[in-house]
Amino acid sequence: MSWTIYIQQFKQYLILERNFQKNSLDAYWRDVQKLKEFLEIHQIDISPLQIEINHLTNFLKYLSDLGLAEISKGRILSGVKAFFRFLLLEDILKNDPSELLETPKILRKLPDILSVEEVDLILKTFDLSRKDDARNRVIVEILYSSGLRVSEVVGLTLSRIYKEEGFLKVIGKGNKERFVPIGEQALHYLTIYLEEIRPNIPIKPKCQDIIFLNRRGGSLSRISVFTAIQKATLLAGITKKISPHTFRHTFATHLIEGGADLRAVQDMLGHESITTTELYTHLDRDYLKQTIINFHPRS
Repeated sequence: MSWTIYIQQFKQYLILERNFQKNSLDAYWRDVQKLKEFLEIHQIDISPLQIEINHLTNFLKYLSDLGLAEISKGRILSGVKAFFRFLLLEDILKNDPSELLETPKILRKLPDILSVEEVDLILKTFDLSRKDDARNRVIVEILYSSGLRVSEVVGLTLSRIYKEEGFLKVIGKGNKERFVPIGEQALHYLTIYLEEIRPNIPIKPKCQDIIFLNRRGGSLSRISVFTAIQKATLLAGITKKISPHTFRHTFATHLIEGGADLRAVQDMLGHESITTTELYTHLDRDYLKQTIINFHPRS
């Protein structure tokens, strides 16, 4: 039997025997779907009855590589465990492959991600009448809406903005290029910065194409971004230890918890794909853009 049939039986069990409501039902369904997607991405063609603990261990490692916080991994694992307990209960499985996975250890560490409300609090600390704050607001919007590394943000250039299409061309690790959707809010504030603020900065000759400039017209440093985020976090009254990378983790977590396809998130983050299948290494750009529209909190 296929994954689809087993998952459908699992859903019926949750409705009829566990009396799950829609939100809980959808969450558990997404958890099992993510395991199925992981196997597809890595071209592991097996049924739920052939799953072993090493598959589940690699699945959790994959979620970590995507930037998911420990508590989010624990949430997904609980749904996967429930699925295998169901198969065991129905005598479809003889042994539960998830039994030896230790959920309490996964959940022990506090998440280093932000809630949607905390992101909003940080964004509201920027005074748009100040040039530096207006610029920093755009940077945080892009970090959160596109999941970029801080080095990728400070390296963005005017020639790599595709406003009409809603994409940024990013140069990632190893000088590898990828196209990443930019959210409407981020694009709105970026347009304001480019039209009203950047033209009033005396730009150094070698920085004409650089988007984000410091007060002297030079390229903005990663340390400057880190300092700006620390200041904003303090003003927002948030006590978590926040860095630019936190927004990348938050981006991935909010998308995946919202139901986004793992392959789309992997592609947007610029993670190297193990598979050589074109479908998984270069997803259609319209599909990536639709993923942001459908699942990102600030869309």
